Amino acid sequence: MMLGFEEMYKEHCDMVYNLALNYVQQVEDAEEITQDVFIKIYHKQELFEQRSTLKTWIYRITINSSLDFIRKKRRRPLFQLLSPGTNDYAKRKETKHPGVLLEEKEAYDRLFYALNLLPSKQKTVILLLKNEGLSQKETSKILNMSVKGVESLFQRAKKNLSKQLKKESR
Repeated sequence: MMLGFEEMYKEHCDMVYNLALNYVQQVEDAEEITQDVFIKIYHKQELFEQRSTLKTWIYRITINSSLDFIRKKRRRPLFQLLSPGTNDYAKRKETKHPGVLLEEKEAYDRLFYALNLLPSKQKTVILLLKNEGLSQKETSKILNMSVKGVESLFQRAKKNLSKQLKKESR
C-alpha cells in the first residue's frame, strides 16, 4: 500500500534533493529537480506497479529527472556550465580555516568536474554506491541491471574518473 503523498514527500524529500544536488552541484537546480520529481510522482503514483520498492522507483525518477535537467542545461553556452565557483560547496562548509576551506573547495571542484565528464551511467553508479551509500544489489535494481553489471560499470567508472583526475592535475 502506498503512503499518502504528503508522507511520501516527507520520507523521501531529503534523499531526492541530495541525489539531485550530487548531479547538478547547484542548490537552486537541485530544488527545481526535487520539485519536478515530486510533481511526476504525484501525477504518476497510480502507475507504480510495485515490481520494485517505492524508494527504488523514486531513485529512478530522480536520476532520470537529474539527467534530463543536465541535458537541457548543456544546451546553454558551455562557458556558463564550466565557470569556476558554480557549485554550492561554500554553503555546506563547517567553520574551518580559510586556507583549508579553499583547498577543500578546489578538490571538490576538481572531483565534480571530472565526475561530470563521465558517461551518465558511470556517474550514476558512483553517486549511488559512494554518495548515497547504496549496496550493489540496491543499485542494480535502480539501474535495472545485474549486480555483476553494476560491479563492472563501477570499475570502469572508477578507472575513467581516475584518468580524468590525472588529466586535470597536469
